[in-house]
Amino acid sequence: MVVQVEISSFDLRFQDHRLMHKGCERTLLASIAENGIRDPLQGVDMQDVRILIDGFKRYRCAKMLGIGIVPYCCLSSDAASGIIEFLRISNKKSLGIVEQARLIEELKCSYQMSTADIAGLLEKSKSWVSVRSGMMHEMSQFVMEKVFCGQFPAYAYLYILRPFIRINRIKGEDIDEFVGIVAGKNLSIRDIELLAKGYFKGSDELREQLRKGNIVFGLSLLRGKFEKAQGLMHIEQTMLRDLEQTLSYMQRVASHFAESEYKTSAFFAQANLLTGGILKQIDMFMGVVRQFHDRSAKA
Repeated sequence: MVVQVEISSFDLRFQDHRLMHKGCERTLLASIAENGIRDPLQGVDMQDVRILIDGFKRYRCAKMLGIGIVPYCCLSSDAASGIIEFLRISNKKSLGIVEQARLIEELKCSYQMSTADIAGLLEKSKSWVSVRSGMMHEMSQFVMEKVFCGQFPAYAYLYILRPFIRINRIKGEDIDEFVGIVAGKNLSIRDIELLAKGYFKGSDELREQLRKGNIVFGLSLLRGKFEKAQGLMHIEQTMLRDLEQTLSYMQRVASHFAESEYKTSAFFAQANLLTGGILKQIDMFMGVVRQFHDRSAKA
């Protein structure tokens, strides 16, 4: 049942268990300013404390807008049960894997729940739980803070840095140093991947330049070396960059479709026109991509 509660009543102990995203928060702030908070915040009510589990972006936006009363839904009267219920609900939403991992680790460390207990309650396999639990053990406290505060992309850690840790046996302190160098620089996933390869596999001179903060110089050097090593013509380099950007935007847009913060009629009107244009081009686009994919496979 949804009730109206004072925003000052929330305990925020789990705030650092959820990823921050400044871009999403700016969009949400504008939406709440126009339409108010439509989706209730969620948490657990324990005696004299109300612990927030979901809705931290809405909470921060409400505080910035001076909203004192917010809609709220209680998941349980017990913190562990509330986290389990939220994880069950979030299977149908867009809760990131590192957020799942952080909450699962909370269940294990603070509430002494076993892998089997969590798997049974979530109706998941033990391996599903173990993979997420192991993720937290691999991640240092420094990297965890950078990821969860939004300064270093979770995707970059999962699919770029973790392979370096596992395959190349890179030390934890080296991972921390690299994350410290690139965090908060608003770099693309592609740039982070290029810098990681240069930092962990490149020369001492390049590493020293990156340590001094010469990110632009490092990227220019690495891009030049990569393209020269590949022996690519200018038109080929341009095409590859276009393909990389297309793939990146496809993944980005697809992940944002699940957001529930989209509310305004003006947004949906424009989105409908744009998605309609995309749908008109999609068959042609898929056709030429398939042809080019087959052609490149035979080359």
